[in-house]
Amino acid sequence: MLSYALLLTYMSTHAERYAEFRRRQAESSETIENFQELYGFEFDSFQKRSCKALENGHGVLVAAPTGSGKTVVGEFAVHLALRYGAKCFYTTPIKALSNQKYNDLVRRYGAERVGLLTGDNSVNGEAPIVVMTTEVLRNMLYAGSHTLSGLAYVVMDEVHYLADRYRGAVWEEVIIHLPESVLTVALSATVSNAEEFGEWLQQVRGDTTVIVDETRPVPLWQHVMAGKRIHDLFVPVEDSSAEGSSSKRTRKRDRRNGNESGKNVEVVVGGQKMRVNPRLIKLTQEDERITQLEHRRRHPQARTRGGPRPRTKFPPPSRTQIIDELDREGLLPAIIFIFSRAGCDDAVRQCMYTGMTLTTEEEAAEIREYAERQCADIPPSDLAVLGYHEWLHALERGISAHHAGMLPTFKEIVESLFQRGLIRAVFATETLALGINMPARTVVIEKLDKWNGETHATLTPGEYTQLTGRAGRRGIDVEGHAVVIWQPGTDPESVAGLASTRTYPLNSSFQPSYNMAVNLVGQVGRERSRNMLESSFAQFQADRAVVGLTRQLHKQEEALEGYARAAECHLGDFMEYASLRRELSDRESQASKGRSAQRRDEAMRSLERLKPGDVIRVPSGRHTGFAVVIDPGTRGNVPAPLVLTYNRQVKRVKAADFPVPVEPAGRIRIPKNFSSRSAQSRRDLAATLRNKVEEGSVEQPQRPAKEKEGEDPEITRIRRALREHPCHRCPDREDHARWAERYFRLKKDTDGLQRRVEGRSHVIARTFDRVCGVLQDLDYLDGDTVTEEGKRLAKVYSELDLLVAECLRRGLWEELAPVDLAACVSSLVYESRRSDDAFPRVPEGDSAETLLEMERLWGELHEIERNHKVSFLREPDQGFVWSTYRWARGDRLDRILMEADMSAGDFVRATKQLIDMLGQIADAAPEDGNLRRNARRARDAVQRGVVAYSSV
Repeated sequence: MLSYALLLTYMSTHAERYAEFRRRQAESSETIENFQELYGFEFDSFQKRSCKALENGHGVLVAAPTGSGKTVVGEFAVHLALRYGAKCFYTTPIKALSNQKYNDLVRRYGAERVGLLTGDNSVNGEAPIVVMTTEVLRNMLYAGSHTLSGLAYVVMDEVHYLADRYRGAVWEEVIIHLPESVLTVALSATVSNAEEFGEWLQQVRGDTTVIVDETRPVPLWQHVMAGKRIHDLFVPVEDSSAEGSSSKRTRKRDRRNGNESGKNVEVVVGGQKMRVNPRLIKLTQEDERITQLEHRRRHPQARTRGGPRPRTKFPPPSRTQIIDELDREGLLPAIIFIFSRAGCDDAVRQCMYTGMTLTTEEEAAEIREYAERQCADIPPSDLAVLGYHEWLHALERGISAHHAGMLPTFKEIVESLFQRGLIRAVFATETLALGINMPARTVVIEKLDKWNGETHATLTPGEYTQLTGRAGRRGIDVEGHAVVIWQPGTDPESVAGLASTRTYPLNSSFQPSYNMAVNLVGQVGRERSRNMLESSFAQFQADRAVVGLTRQLHKQEEALEGYARAAECHLGDFMEYASLRRELSDRESQASKGRSAQRRDEAMRSLERLKPGDVIRVPSGRHTGFAVVIDPGTRGNVPAPLVLTYNRQVKRVKAADFPVPVEPAGRIRIPKNFSSRSAQSRRDLAATLRNKVEEGSVEQPQRPAKEKEGEDPEITRIRRALREHPCHRCPDREDHARWAERYFRLKKDTDGLQRRVEGRSHVIARTFDRVCGVLQDLDYLDGDTVTEEGKRLAKVYSELDLLVAECLRRGLWEELAPVDLAACVSSLVYESRRSDDAFPRVPEGDSAETLLEMERLWGELHEIERNHKVSFLREPDQGFVWSTYRWARGDRLDRILMEADMSAGDFVRATKQLIDMLGQIADAAPEDGNLRRNARRARDAVQRGVVAYSSV
């Protein structure tokens, strides 16, 4: 007979088993189990729950770390569509991802059941499963394409891309306009406001299950590489020596890290309490001390922050040293993120120069055979231009770059070989992190800041997580590794903050466009379109923010009432009296500013009159006192005279040093051989200046007399009204005034808060109204009716959609030859990465005249936009015009790229965008005109050679 304790144990174990059985039953089904057999591994809980929700007829939002297997859920939607005889569209933000997913699905389901639509490629578009870019689906929705019939599921991979400022709005357009019967599967990287996004999806799409999983399938270790050694960034709080680490190699490194005493900075990483490695903090302090000592030794007179960069104990390692250390520690394959295309290419060259080889002879042969097969269609004449042989030589050694400037075919080969484990080190820009399937054992980040087009900006926690998410290959690696390279000034605590922060909010970038407006109005009318746009995620977020602002506004309004009561006076309306006082103060301040501005203008004009040899007195600033003018410095917008001061210093004084006008106090002849770099010349001229001053031949400038204030009639009137007001005689007047002043300060803040509330309420609808106002002025809309010109605009999907439509309407391109047409249209799709070429070369003749007309037309549209308080149209960019013209007329690729100083990848991408734009123009142009025919001829002319055989 069982004892009571054993019976309890048995019952408890049975209950646990039953609970586990019920959980498994709730998460799984026969369909899911059959689907799981296609993969050969056990699904995680979040994958099963997501699939179950989808099977039960719910839309799903899955937010999980990069590499966690979110795409399993999207592929389950494909599985269900095929099972039920329905359609599934699998959408991605970029063509490279679409191509990759298409190939994956073809391998699983066969080419006859999978299609691809990316703008460049149209393969089996009526298949039950179609992979496409999000823009293609948006265009299909607006066009009412028959391909949408039978659509049951839409997978939106990398849906967090809707935060992208340039293309993110497309995602919201698709989500809003999809038929209600379609279930959406939204796959996102980990974001902190997934629940908020899911709530919006429920509001717009109906029943949507939100599943958030923050567990990485492969644990990630964070490191810093200082000098030539790798140190762990974190150590557990419970065991600072980290002797319990999970691998022999990690334990060895932990012993090197030691258990040094140091500042205890605790963070929570993956639910576990950790602290920044005290050894790293000590190294930081030691490096800072050496830096300071070295700087003082070299520059004893200089301040700590000035002078040349001092020596540091830990100079950044070379790229080859990084790879050598990773190889020695068993951390390859690795992706090394360098936020520069040129830097990536230089890194490969550095590795090649040292003779580094990371592959065996058999692997090198396999790499060569695959690369040669994939590049077989590229003409030999182009291979040399594209740097093929150098690229292939590096590939054979297991090393490559990966960035947008590479030929797309080359990039695809690198991606494939890296996935197969044949390439060990890839130097990449951050574009690789946009969802391309290239997991590595280790990710290295060379610097924690990058150029964002305007300035060097520090990586955000979201960007850091996106990059390091590539580390750790599921099913291959026990753990992944992220390594930050130590740079002068690196702060381990800042790195720890990046690595441990979990707040990456997803914010909408949605705003109406001209094309969107005519398409929506044409389908459902203006009022319903307005209401549809009110349901955007952008407005949803704005409305949520308004709730908090409104609550604060109510509190401040109550406080204002209290201040007004406290300022009440028994003699009269004190708030009226206080308003007069405030009006007087503002008026006097305005008058004073006007006088100051007038004095500044006079001072500026007096500086412009100075001549070399004038002796002046600098009234303020760092160089106060007598000086002689060497150069008036009037070549710029603001005069900045170069002077020799009384103590022999040659300095440039600024307009700010002259709050009052300056007049020459005398003159000195400056020798023709005077050189400001010569100490002797400076001494001689300074001596002449001192002699002039000491012998009294230089006039001492008079201190300017205080200006007599002009009588402002309005100020006089307000003062009289104050004296006559009954509250002026109140004995408690100043006590009342203090309450009134508090009232006015809070009133100013409250008015600003009110403007913020009004600015956020219906912000999308107001923008839509302004867009419609522009279209109404230009006769693209007539109330709720889309005009014939508006229908043409509806076919143009471009950042410059309205400019394209106006060029079509005014016939600017009607008489252009195909070559000239291609050149002119290129200015609408290209955007220069550099702004150093202010006058790019353009073809003479018809092209030049048409480009000038397009510039004038943009100016007209810009003025109309400004009148309606919108700004969507950027100026056409002529930086690609000459290259397009030469390519369209058949010139050689090498000569074009050399003259344009352009990479092959940039050239192919810009030309692909041009081909797409020319196709849209052909579709929108009148059927019976020259333009449709010439647009197609222009498209054929540029779709040749390297462009034709590049798939992306």
